[in-house]
Amino acid sequence: EEDEAALEELLGPSPLAPGPGAQRIAIVHPAVKWGPQKSPLTTAELQIAEAVALVDTLQNWTVLDKTILRTKNPNKKFVFGKGNFQVLTEKIKKLPHLTAVFLNVERISSLTKKELEGAWGMQVFDRYTVVLHIFRCNARTKEAKLQVALAEIPLLRSNLKNEASQQDQQRGGSRYIMGSGETFLETQNRVLKERELKIRNALEKLRRKRALLRTQRRKCEFPMVSVMGYTNCGKTTLIKALTGEAGLQPRDQLFATLDITAHAGYLPSHMAVIYVDTIGFLTDLPHNLVESFSATLEEVAYSDLIVHVRDITHPETTLQKATVLSVLRNLNLPSHLLDSMIEVHNKVDLIERYKPAEENALAVSALHGHGLEELKQEIEKKILTATGKKILTVNINLEGPQLSWLYKEATVQEVEVMPEEGTARVKVIIGNSAFGRYKNLFPSSKIFIS
Repeated sequence: EEDEAALEELLGPSPLAPGPGAQRIAIVHPAVKWGPQKSPLTTAELQIAEAVALVDTLQNWTVLDKTILRTKNPNKKFVFGKGNFQVLTEKIKKLPHLTAVFLNVERISSLTKKELEGAWGMQVFDRYTVVLHIFRCNARTKEAKLQVALAEIPLLRSNLKNEASQQDQQRGGSRYIMGSGETFLETQNRVLKERELKIRNALEKLRRKRALLRTQRRKCEFPMVSVMGYTNCGKTTLIKALTGEAGLQPRDQLFATLDITAHAGYLPSHMAVIYVDTIGFLTDLPHNLVESFSATLEEVAYSDLIVHVRDITHPETTLQKATVLSVLRNLNLPSHLLDSMIEVHNKVDLIERYKPAEENALAVSALHGHGLEELKQEIEKKILTATGKKILTVNINLEGPQLSWLYKEATVQEVEVMPEEGTARVKVIIGNSAFGRYKNLFPSSKIFIS
């Protein structure tokens, strides 16, 4: 009960949440003319379209205006050159009913944020703030809520520095709290450090609990398939199509899935597998956010196969693929998982006579069921290789212990009894070590490899 109370305290209302009211947003995208910060795989128009999609994800948030403005260096204090900044400020001040500006960059410094809010007289959000708020609104489980709370710590620290410097200026140098020998900044930093430690400990407890569940699942020998991809690429729709799970409700929005969810399905040989739905990825997803959700993504390292789903109709599909592969490489996954990954080109029903340019990629329409049988066969082939399992048919004597042994040590698929002979043909899925034991125990048994 003490643990529960402490957990509830950590999951209390966020000091960073923009508030429950409606937000009317102007989106400003700083377009870099040239240099290392300019991505060759996208355009300013596509980047601002994604920013609009992020805002549209949030209830009661509306985009009133969007502007693409050139800049040589988005890292300077006012982001834009003097002339452009003046033009932008005049435009923002003329927009009626505006409540905030969304500057479409990964992260702005606390100093820049303070300067821009001072110049424009309203809140300024960056991608970190907006994505974090989407996560906050979509987090359902305790683990997802804790991961959001952990991702807020760097922002709280940044705000704290600002607050401390302002208080120093106002106090005229009296920095210590009531003779405690500790400055305001030191006290607040200590409180933040303690909060971070509590969140990490709570996440560690949940991680251990999940590891226990994973061990139990391993004992049942269910192979695990992690379904991954850029946000809103159709992962949940694909899992629903592969499993026939009626309760799964895919949503056409960014970051609809924040928690790991597991769903059982069957492959052509009737082998049961667990499909794992994971958080989607995003270009320029801030490092701290990825780090906070690494506990969730850790599950992927224990899967037997990764299915990478791509929305092949999206104009930035190449950049999205690069983003997903970059995050997967940073997770330090076992190399065999990356090498055996299946690439799925989804939403092909929207493109006439689509043929994948990439070798070994599979074209599917999760919505209409096109290409699903080929995908299931490919998943089965890769799962059998990854797990070392074999599909066999064995002839057994019904009077002997073989059938009960197979039910205990393997997955029995079919039993065809021949009563006049007192034998049966049994189709099984069996692991390498169990197969070795079977041959030793029943050397006269006839074995047919499928």
